[in-house]
Amino acid sequence: MPVIAFANSKGGSGKTTSALLLACALAETKPTTIIDADPRHPISTWAKMPGKPEELSVVTNQSEKTILDEIEAAATKDPFVIIDLEGTASRLMSYAISQADLVIIPLKEQQQDALAALDVIQEIHRDMKATRRKIPYAALFTQSRAAVKSRTARHIAAQFRDNPKIDTFDVEIHERDAFAAIFSIGGAVSQLDPKKVNGLRKALENVEGFRSEVIYKLRGLTSEVEGRAVA
Repeated sequence: MPVIAFANSKGGSGKTTSALLLACALAETKPTTIIDADPRHPISTWAKMPGKPEELSVVTNQSEKTILDEIEAAATKDPFVIIDLEGTASRLMSYAISQADLVIIPLKEQQQDALAALDVIQEIHRDMKATRRKIPYAALFTQSRAAVKSRTARHIAAQFRDNPKIDTFDVEIHERDAFAAIFSIGGAVSQLDPKKVNGLRKALENVEGFRSEVIYKLRGLTSEVEGRAVA
């Protein structure tokens, strides 16, 4: 069962938002667990509000000592496991990354986010050596503008997209009212009222594009593993 970890050592990178958007989207078709390993527990707070998808389970991480057991229990129960990690480098982050089938590294088109994302990539490579296995990862730009981007934003994005060693999502999580709304009123984006939230159709398209690309990457990873097994 795929375990997907969201990691960035800098807070405010859009990590929690993108993790919750994916978890809710996956839960529309398959039982999904999201492990809230952020010390602020924003997803656990969200889960107490009305509208949480029935097929989505929320587990509040207790400590770095319990994270491996929490991942194992969730992976045994549900087809998808999402982990929202804390916004700082830690042993807990390393433990979770070591168990992940895919690490998503959210970042804004800002230099500090880019540097933090590179730190996470270095951590992933250290964990690869420690576990002696490949840990796939991909950068995801968040809170980006859907239309005109600044020169700085284009420059930072190009540093990742033009680097053949770094996989980067084609889709970006745009800055949308709907994505902020779910944290204030609860529920998933698909449950929001278009009369009360601006740009809901575009937000839904954005989430679906993200979900589809994640599934595409996971299928590619599965095919790669099966190909190595046959060889």
